Parts: sequence; C-alpha cells; structure tokens
Amino acid sequence: MHISKVFRDMVLAVVVVCTGAPAEAQWVDHPTPGIPRSGDGKPNLSAPAPRTADGKPDLSGLWTINGLGYATNITDTPMVPAAQKLLAERRDAYGKDDPAVGCLPEGPRAAIHGLEPMRMVQTPHVVYMLYETSPARQIFTDGRPLPKDPNPSWMGYSVGRWDGDTFVIDTIGYNDKTWLDFYGHPHSEALHMTERFRRTDFGHMQLSMTFDDPTIYARPFTIEMTVSFMPDTDLLENVCLENEKDRARLVGRVSVDSKSATKVPRTVLAHYPGRYEGPFGNWTLSVDGDDLKIELGDGGGKHDAIPQSDTQFLFPALGGSIKFVTEKGEVTHFIMTIVEGDFRWDKKK
Repeated sequence: MHISKVFRDMVLAVVVVCTGAPAEAQWVDHPTPGIPRSGDGKPNLSAPAPRTADGKPDLSGLWTINGLGYATNITDTPMVPAAQKLLAERRDAYGKDDPAVGCLPEGPRAAIHGLEPMRMVQTPHVVYMLYETSPARQIFTDGRPLPKDPNPSWMGYSVGRWDGDTFVIDTIGYNDKTWLDFYGHPHSEALHMTERFRRTDFGHMQLSMTFDDPTIYARPFTIEMTVSFMPDTDLLENVCLENEKDRARLVGRVSVDSKSATKVPRTVLAHYPGRYEGPFGNWTLSVDGDDLKIELGDGGGKHDAIPQSDTQFLFPALGGSIKFVTEKGEVTHFIMTIVEGDFRWDKKK
C-alpha cells in the first residue's frame, strides 16, 4: 500500500490534520501490463531491464525510492553559521514550519522518503517525473542547456543526458523555501542538484544525488539510494488542504521532550541494540554512552530516542514513540506508535 499523507507529515515530526487519502485498496486487482512475470503470474523483478528503440534503458514505470533515513537527516556536512542556527531552530520546533505543513511543494526532496511512489515517463525528448504530493517535473533531453537566469521555482529546471546506461539529471533554479529533509537542512537559490539513475534489472535502480550549494555547505555531498519498481498498483491523487488552519496548534519543542527524559540504566539499554525488521525497512539500534540511537537503515545517520521509562522512548525523528516488548526476559520487538496507528518491528537474531 501507499502511506497516507497524514503519516508522511508525521515524518515532518509534527502532528497535523490533512485530507490526503491512503491509496490502499484501489486498483489492486488490475495487474500492470507489459511487465515480465514468472509461471505463477508474479512479477519477475530480476528480469533484464527493458530498452527503448534507440537502445537506452527505459526508466518508465512506477517506483519507490528507499531513502527514509536520508529524508530524516540528509547530511552532516558543515554549514555556514547562519544555516546551522536555522537548522537548530527548525529541529527544536519539531519541523512545524516545514513548507509541506502549509501544503506547499517538496522541492528537491520529493519522494526520497519512500512513503509515496513516483512515476517516470520516458519519451525521446523529455522525461516526466510525476508525484502524488508535489508538482510534476519535466527533464528535457533535447539538447537544450540549463537556463542562464531562471526565475526561482519550487521544483527547479532540469535537463537530462545519458552517460552510458546512466541517466544524469542536472537541476538548478530552486527557490530557497523548501527543506532538503524533514530535519530542516536548508538550501539557497544557488543549489545545483545532480541525480544519476542506473537501472540494474527490471525491478531495481541505483540512484545517487549530489547537492552542491556553496553558499550554505562547505562542500558538495552525495547520497546513495536504491529504487524499487512497484508492480500492480498505480499513482493516485493526494491533496493537502487543511494544514494551514491547524498550524497554530503545533507548539511542541524537542527541548521540552529532552527535559522530560528519564534515566535508563545501561544494563537495561544493553537489551535493545540489534537489527529490527518492520514495515518501513530494516532499522539498527545501538547504545552510545547512556543514549539509545536508531539508524533507519538507508543512510542519514543515527537518531536520538528519548527515554520516558525503561521500555518507552519518544522518537522525534518520526514524530512518534516506541515501546519495547520482551518475552522470557528477551526483547522480541518494539511497537512504533504514530498518528496512523501501531507498527511492529521484530528483532532479528
């Protein structure tokens, strides 16, 4: 299923009210035409990647980017002091001023959280990228250069080219209103983003994204993610309408939760590290001194879990909480509670 708009905004680490509907149970009985299938009718995602008439890999299809970790913390690259201060303010306010809370476009981070799909449509002279909650992008492949003095926009201006079997997209002309992640990393209008898509087989692509913004960051940085084909489902409309009238009620602060933290003995924390598998990927838990850390498995570094008791921890990175469950003295799983409900992660041996 697709994750609803409400949960996506919880990744902004705020509780908001919105009207995007989950895509679950719509078109579930209509198989995607023209894809390879095994004898039992299941999609064969390891089949060779299709190619266009001119021999290039065909990137068309519905995809999900496995980048939740980066979406919650895209980089630790040093920033100028003003940007560091702005990041701290956004983080301490639980991201309540994220443009997406006001139903505005996602900009460079569109779809990298993997909580909604992205459709690519490849034609001879332009590639379209369609999202559920952001405006579509046009990536021109007709040889035109990037604009010299673009009017700043939410999704930027893009041109594409082929480097062997890798599709390379250069984008400039962003406005500075969007955030690079839900954590609050800023960017300026000088941002130049380069994406490199390489389809390795029918069901999988590798994606690298390089962010070059010399007015904010000490050096360019690159993130690497996998992209997976989504068969037998479709892209659906997801409209955000109601956030603005509820924004004034978003008053939580990370510092308040930090002050409310309790002290958990290291002997108790020692039971929690390990690898956990759940509905939104594999997460790794570790202990750093007296603190429990959670790594979301696909980059982005480690996030704090703030203890409220020996078994209950707040998890500001996703705007929820987790509770550990034991059986016969051994931790078996934890339950993450967010506005959408409870989700289980099982500890692996």
